[in-house]
Amino acid sequence: MASNEIPAQDFNPLNSIEQWEDDVIERYPEAGEPAKAKAEFRNYTDSAKEASVREFYRLNHKYQTYEFVREKENDFLRFNRKELKPWDAMEFLNTLVDDSDPDTDLDQLQHLLQTAEAIRADGHPDWFVLTGFIHDMGKVLCLFGEPQWGVVGDTFPMGCAFSDKIVYSEAFEANPDTYDSRYNTKYGVYEPNCGLKNVHMSWGHDEYIYQIMKDYLPEEALYMLRYHSFYSQHREHAYEHLMDDHDREMFKWVDKFNPYDLYSKSPKPPVVSELKPYYEALIAKYLPETIKL
Repeated sequence: MASNEIPAQDFNPLNSIEQWEDDVIERYPEAGEPAKAKAEFRNYTDSAKEASVREFYRLNHKYQTYEFVREKENDFLRFNRKELKPWDAMEFLNTLVDDSDPDTDLDQLQHLLQTAEAIRADGHPDWFVLTGFIHDMGKVLCLFGEPQWGVVGDTFPMGCAFSDKIVYSEAFEANPDTYDSRYNTKYGVYEPNCGLKNVHMSWGHDEYIYQIMKDYLPEEALYMLRYHSFYSQHREHAYEHLMDDHDREMFKWVDKFNPYDLYSKSPKPPVVSELKPYYEALIAKYLPETIKL
């Protein structure tokens, strides 16, 4: 189904696009506790939260088809919407205001700075720090009119059978690819252990930021960007049959990144003016003067 055929009511079921991440935290708790206990994140009533997350995945699993993904790739990977300096692109992302978030008054930029500063404090390489800073930049898709389920959400391979390890996998019953013989077998359009470089992932901010950054950052960083929402693999190992040995080695870096992505929230806001010179210098080291969105 083309994106212009999607009913308006099927765009934004979540209270905020960050509500998806909080559902991930509940599904995949880590050892130890963040600054605020995981159970306390997002003080929505449980029933309301569950209903909106379930509706989000109903839409995600219904509309994320192989055809939809290829259409989005052909559209957005032309990068013809905006050309901005990287810091300005982050400030553009910052216009994605989340007034419904009961956890924090932090804006998008401050949240990303928290993630990056946690990585920096642990002594990781500077490209790892930069990856933490930019990893959500792809959420600018929301500012281009894309529905929530086409921006955030667990990601998974397209063009082959949907794993029952994907969250709310029963919702794929409404997906036409489930009944398409080209796409509904174990390998679908792929070969055994073909490597993820040959696999089309479901569309969202992960794929988009990877495609923006693929010529500029180390491969380890690119795996973090592209697969940090691929929970059915790095938590459930559901797609070993598509991965090659190189993917498995690189996924060690995805595993290192995810705790910072999910558990770095803190009520203490970073001082943007103090941190900006460091991050502008880091951006200049790895990225071009302007990037195209």
